[in-house]
Amino acid sequence: MRTKNGLSRFRDSLTLSALLLVLPAVNPARKADHFQLFPSALQTGRLASVGPQPPCGTAPIPPYAELDDLANVKSWGKSDFGRDWRPPACTGWAEVGFTTLVTIAARFPITSEAGGLLRQIGAISELAGMRYWSTTHKQWRTLIVDAYALTGPESGQRRADFASDEMKEGKVLYFEQVDNLSGKAIYRMHIAEASANRLVFNVENVSTMRYFFIPILHPGDLQSVYFLDRESDKVWRYYSIVRTGKNANGLIAGNESSAVNRSVAFYRQLVGIPTAQEPPGAR
Repeated sequence: MRTKNGLSRFRDSLTLSALLLVLPAVNPARKADHFQLFPSALQTGRLASVGPQPPCGTAPIPPYAELDDLANVKSWGKSDFGRDWRPPACTGWAEVGFTTLVTIAARFPITSEAGGLLRQIGAISELAGMRYWSTTHKQWRTLIVDAYALTGPESGQRRADFASDEMKEGKVLYFEQVDNLSGKAIYRMHIAEASANRLVFNVENVSTMRYFFIPILHPGDLQSVYFLDRESDKVWRYYSIVRTGKNANGLIAGNESSAVNRSVAFYRQLVGIPTAQEPPGAR
């Protein structure tokens, strides 16, 4: 029984937090949000045949929700397009397939310039204390225990948060994050695009992650890409796609709700909604 419960807790607490590089709130006054989970009935035609499509010269799939509507949140399954799904080229992901795959597409109000968003992305230390809804424990729990910027991938030396002038297009930065169960891991953040109207950055693990000394996720098994586009002076568009690779340990499969809630936590933090505010993305 103890082993069974331990595996359940592990699945719930898998370090998708690596993919959820959480930004501090940029619009604390925004009202509580809810989320629209794309039902399987909508997985027809273009949605099912193409799969997730980030905003890279074409309309995103799923589409952006309207400003006052629910965020479009979708967890994709292998039945949608098979185990060997090939990621869109603009994600920068070379490997095919996935174990878990979640997308969110939304609009959010903000008056900050792109530089303000970059400062928030670089504030690694403010990731500590982020919360999410645990589907195993049926309560709000801390997802990220600690987080800090590093001087490099191997040094392990802490440094101050990344300043906005460091967050330039093409820049590669490293940070360490302590997950609620699986412990420390080092992550690589790449600023793919940085302009006044568009920010694109991706995150992946560069160290092996273990659970009770068992390798669960090897370098590059946790990946995420975030696209932030200015729509007007007061509105930005948000699109995220996060995955664990298809070669990840099978123990992590099967908890779709947990993957959704972690992605939702990042989205909420970015747009200024408390991450532990009811209701969660998935029960």
